[in-house]
Amino acid sequence: MTDATKDTVVAKNADALIQRDRAGGEPGRRRVVLGLLAMLGLTLDAQTIPCARAADAPLVMGIFPRRHATLTTELYEPLAAYLSRELGRELQLVTAKDFDAFWDGVEQRRFDIVHYNQFHYVRSADKYRVIAHNEEFGLGTVAGALYVRKDSGISAIGQLRGRKVVFGGGTDAMMSYILPSYLLLQAGLQPTDYETIFSKNPPNSLISLFHGKADASGAGDILIDLPVVRNAMDTSSVTHLGMTERILHLPWAVRKDMPKALSARIQALLVGLKASEEGRAILTRAEMTGFGAASDVDYDPHRRIIRKVMPAMTIPR
Repeated sequence: MTDATKDTVVAKNADALIQRDRAGGEPGRRRVVLGLLAMLGLTLDAQTIPCARAADAPLVMGIFPRRHATLTTELYEPLAAYLSRELGRELQLVTAKDFDAFWDGVEQRRFDIVHYNQFHYVRSADKYRVIAHNEEFGLGTVAGALYVRKDSGISAIGQLRGRKVVFGGGTDAMMSYILPSYLLLQAGLQPTDYETIFSKNPPNSLISLFHGKADASGAGDILIDLPVVRNAMDTSSVTHLGMTERILHLPWAVRKDMPKALSARIQALLVGLKASEEGRAILTRAEMTGFGAASDVDYDPHRRIIRKVMPAMTIPR
């Protein structure tokens, strides 16, 4: 069976389950539908995700498409199951096929718990309250970076004038576009001074550089260490050309109208994961080493950089 045929079968199964669910089928079927849609990378509209304000309503956890939809679902299913069990509530894990589709869910407040990039949080701070941040490779901070091939002959950012730079995800990618663009600005290069291209996601930006499709890649400084990148290319062939200051890692936030007691419980569960064997296994599956507590003021350095790169951007508080 081809991939296209498999997708068709999954889509038909999902559609059938939706019809049963609407007809009053078992609650478990709804979870299956959400999982199938996530695997297909489909967006979910306001009718398929409840506002989840009632105390017994399912909680919706949205994970941004840092990686492709199927892998995202696999990485975070154990965490979703753990939170559901500890909170005593059904929790629905969803993602999206791309950044634009995911951002629509953020704008519509379809997620009760949301994991996204720093730029997403800064733009949605009027709707969501940050409670935690990622720790990866033992670090709770991350830097933006520009990468080049070691055999490129490029040794300074200024040499990228007139060259092709590939960024990952789009202009809303904090680590793979905004921070590398900040590096270029600091070196005196305006966006018109180099050719900008985009890959589908951050890992692909570095992989594109490896295959010679660009002269430089914009990404996070730890991207080179991710398994999805190491398994796809010879990482020893590329190097950092420059890095920004370190800023707090990827945030986790909750809806601002979530009860404070529930928000505090979710934060405690996340931060406490690395204290138990079960928690460490969940973190390992999600390719993380822990969570740290976070508050809004921790993202002020991000706001400062965003204002430099996007001076016309309106940033809520």
